[in-house]
Amino acid sequence: MRVVMEQRSGHLPRRTEEVGAVGAGVAGVIGVSDEELVERAKLGDRAAWAALYQRFAPVVHGVLLSRVRREDADDLTQDVFVQAMRRLGDVRDGASVGGWLAAMARNAAATAARRPRVARLGEGDFAKGDRNGDGGMETAEEAERVLGVIRSLPEAYRETLVLRLVEGLTGPELAGRMGMTHGSLRVNLHRGMLMLKERLEAEGRGLTPESGGGG
Repeated sequence: MRVVMEQRSGHLPRRTEEVGAVGAGVAGVIGVSDEELVERAKLGDRAAWAALYQRFAPVVHGVLLSRVRREDADDLTQDVFVQAMRRLGDVRDGASVGGWLAAMARNAAATAARRPRVARLGEGDFAKGDRNGDGGMETAEEAERVLGVIRSLPEAYRETLVLRLVEGLTGPELAGRMGMTHGSLRVNLHRGMLMLKERLEAEGRGLTPESGGGG
């Protein structure tokens, strides 16, 4: 059984009038460093802002998804980026923008969880998720069960596992966008995957080779 369920930024709803038209002019900033994108965005470059959104939307969405329900994560992702656009001048080191956005997402989730209208992750949330033709998860029931196990893990591992297994970020993408060293990320994912594997095997299901690792 594979446990990778694609939920990349292409599935996220967008308020293009507020966060910039994602894709418009982004081709011209492909490969540009985070630092330069931040500086350009501060000067009003919409293509740079759109590139930042495209690059970090999976991170923000994944951080939120590890804490709140999927429908709330979708809305809160937009709220975080609208707030980030207004506060981008606060970022002094552009290389740390990923960690800055992740912290904003954690704060947004904590605030939202205190509101009656926003619930924490519940059973069945992921049965609604999009499915690829080749089936990231074999069935909605399998997705629900595996992600239920992920939610039972310590928070230190839950977030990176959601980003890796649900958002589909590679190890290098995750490290770069979360401001982690490759070594610390590798250790985190290794320990988290071991815990996940043990609990899945205890339930009579396991991980296939392509589902794990930090590569």
